[in-house]
Amino acid sequence: MDTNRNNSNFPVLDIREYFQFSSPEKSKNGLVAIGGNLSLGMLFSAYMQGIFPWFNEDEPVLWWSPDPRFVLFPEELHIPKSLRRVLNQKIFTFSMDKAFEDVILSCATAKRQGQSGTWINSEMIESYCNLHQAGYAHSVEAYLDGKLVGGFYGVLIGSVFFGESMFSHVENASKAAFCTFVEAFRKASGKLIDSQIYTDHIARFGGRNISRAAFLRYEKDYLKESLLGEVNL
Repeated sequence: MDTNRNNSNFPVLDIREYFQFSSPEKSKNGLVAIGGNLSLGMLFSAYMQGIFPWFNEDEPVLWWSPDPRFVLFPEELHIPKSLRRVLNQKIFTFSMDKAFEDVILSCATAKRQGQSGTWINSEMIESYCNLHQAGYAHSVEAYLDGKLVGGFYGVLIGSVFFGESMFSHVENASKAAFCTFVEAFRKASGKLIDSQIYTDHIARFGGRNISRAAFLRYEKDYLKESLLGEVNL
């Protein structure tokens, strides 16, 4: 693969055009490919093959499929008692796809412990907004008194949701949004939530590592299964 994503010789792919990556299982460190671009077809093709982009502003596009893979099966969702109390109090209201661009911009500017910058650069933002317009990238929003205070975004294909990033301006906002989404996703017959790599945040809710080989098997099956209904928050 071309290592310069700005090389005009590398094709810009439409959502209907499929790009075949090297098999993720050939990668020992999780890095599958270097280069290319974030055109709709390439980005969609990557998710279909268990691969996602993650790179810094000064790097070419890096395509990853880590081993192990950190996932949450919706039926294994665990909601801590303290968060259950917050949900029962109905402090927040939730929506889906009401403010996608606001959510991704908030994720890009969120301060994170141990990180001085963000991988959600302007190129990423534009590409995922395009994927949202195509109907595959989605956001979940949490509101307090009518103000956006938390949420997350990701990619939904078949019955698999690939989580990308979240933010919270108010304590428990993103956690409440996530758990509300998982419960609604399960009711709509959602089968798998991909969180890519381990985080304490998702582990508290039942997330766990599985082998990359197992993830790719699950993904292959679940990408073929459509949701049986709307994800109603």
